[in-house]
Amino acid sequence: MAFEYIMLEKQNAIANIIINRPEKRNALNRATRLELIEALKDVENDPVVKVLILSGAGGKSFIAGSDLTDLSTFSPLEMQEFLATLGQRLYTQFEELEKPVIAMINGLCLGGGLELAMACDIRIASDTSRFGQPEILLGIIPGGGGTQRLARLVGVGKAKELILTGNLIDAQEALRLGLINQIAPASELADMVMSMAQHLAKQSPLALKWAKKSINMGQQAGLSIGLDFEALVECLLFSSQDREEGIKAFFEKRKPQFKGQ
Repeated sequence: MAFEYIMLEKQNAIANIIINRPEKRNALNRATRLELIEALKDVENDPVVKVLILSGAGGKSFIAGSDLTDLSTFSPLEMQEFLATLGQRLYTQFEELEKPVIAMINGLCLGGGLELAMACDIRIASDTSRFGQPEILLGIIPGGGGTQRLARLVGVGKAKELILTGNLIDAQEALRLGLINQIAPASELADMVMSMAQHLAKQSPLALKWAKKSINMGQQAGLSIGLDFEALVECLLFSSQDREEGIKAFFEKRKPQFKGQ
């Protein structure tokens, strides 16, 4: 499928979805969101792809938020439909993808862009990146999951501060708060992200899938249910060929060759 506002690139087991609206600081309009859904389906259904990278073109902005040209026209009912399909639901699809997703953040990561980044599994940013939920300055709130995921990542108190003030923070502060996982100089960002993606791609696809599901389940359902789910997943993985290969390779002092079976 040909895309107009995004690019989908694949290199061996690693796919990269690139938001390609640098003239708009990669703001997400309706057409871009629809293309993201199609690209995500492609990645999900491609058995070769083990890891997804999400990035923004141009080097100055990951995603500067939602395109207000779209949002400014919505009625309340249209906003509800948007959140259920192209807003909250779209971001959750990244969270629920059964493959690890790395957000490669270079530049502005604001509003809906930060909400989408928080739905990814790992966030690696350049040292010049800036982060924030400035929706309060427009008389609205982060409606794509920001009030929920930000508090889970950085704590309730700091999430309230960032959301209620609309203030931006730099990459060092984002790292200190746990909002991002790693920082790199802009010139080294792509290499750092690719190194992480390649490391993940060598692991068992089954273990990656179910580890991600277990973590998400615990976040959503609480500790007791999360522990029960984790135990069931571990038992399930003990029936896999990948588990046999992993332990066999350990004793044979070699690198395992996982097949996702």
